[in-house]
Amino acid sequence: MTFQEFLKKKDIEFSVRRYLIDALGAMAQGLFASLLIGTIIATIGQQAGIGCLVRIGGFAKSMAGPAMAVAIGYALHASPLVLFSLAAVGAAANELGGAGGPLAVLIIAIFAAEIGKMVSKETKVDILVTPLVTIVIGVSLSLWWAPAIGKAAQGIGSLIMWATTMRPFIMGVIIAVVVGMALTLPISSAAICAALGLTGLAGGAALAGCCAQMVGFAFLSFRENRWGGLLSQGIGTSMLQMGNIVRNPKIWIAPTLVSAVTGPMATCLFHLEMNGPAISSGMGTCGLVGQIGVYTGWLAGIEAGTRTAITGADWTGLIMISLIVPAVLTPLIGTFLRRIGWIRPGDLTLD
Repeated sequence: MTFQEFLKKKDIEFSVRRYLIDALGAMAQGLFASLLIGTIIATIGQQAGIGCLVRIGGFAKSMAGPAMAVAIGYALHASPLVLFSLAAVGAAANELGGAGGPLAVLIIAIFAAEIGKMVSKETKVDILVTPLVTIVIGVSLSLWWAPAIGKAAQGIGSLIMWATTMRPFIMGVIIAVVVGMALTLPISSAAICAALGLTGLAGGAALAGCCAQMVGFAFLSFRENRWGGLLSQGIGTSMLQMGNIVRNPKIWIAPTLVSAVTGPMATCLFHLEMNGPAISSGMGTCGLVGQIGVYTGWLAGIEAGTRTAITGADWTGLIMISLIVPAVLTPLIGTFLRRIGWIRPGDLTLD
């Protein structure tokens, strides 16, 4: 058996799609099912004065590393023993990676999962060999690589946030457009923001770009998809339009232009900062996670003494960026594009 045949037998595929689309997207789901939902539960508990919810949220947040690693293993079609062993790998990589924990988990979990798959079911003592190899390889790589990966990710994220502070208009446009497009593409904007630790003004610009895509497409396609499409895209994902974008890329013009508007509005006009979990920066209006992230950041600022209260201007900025500007401006641009024939009847219809 050749090495290529062995890889095919083990379902190991070295490809951009497998690692940067499937694995990255799954990692975001694992992060959502632990850190994000835990943050939401804990915030509800804090605001309602329910201590039990705060504890539940805390437990959920503490499982971010294992949840991400297991999700990555699932996307890579790992066998059960490999999959379960990745929990320890994720815990080590996330803790040792510090602020860049999600990126460390992504890289190290991929290596551990693929090596674990290579030895899986190759011996008569598989129940010992497979978890042993997966955990030893994964945790060893975590000890070796994770601190450096964490520092690199933190450095890149800090550079982007510094650049946003120095050049808020230009960086607001760039971040909003790039992260917003990543949200619509079959990759994970949430995982990218989490991996780079994008918070502050940079996080606010990322949130603006994501909202422009989700809310923009929801209202742009309302005549085709009505209320079901409005909800599925507005609080679900604009990725639903990906098939239509492939058929006619011009339908992407309106929400992308709007993200180039709302990004600098967020950074220069409203000074919208995301000081909640970094992953929230890449979630847009999905389940209102982005808005909840901004709100938790406000609360954290009050507790830390960096702000005194949540003002009406804060709420105005958040609502304008998240909803009103994309909902109004995108259909207006879309009307022009329909008139010149760049958007045709049925181009935005969801299957």
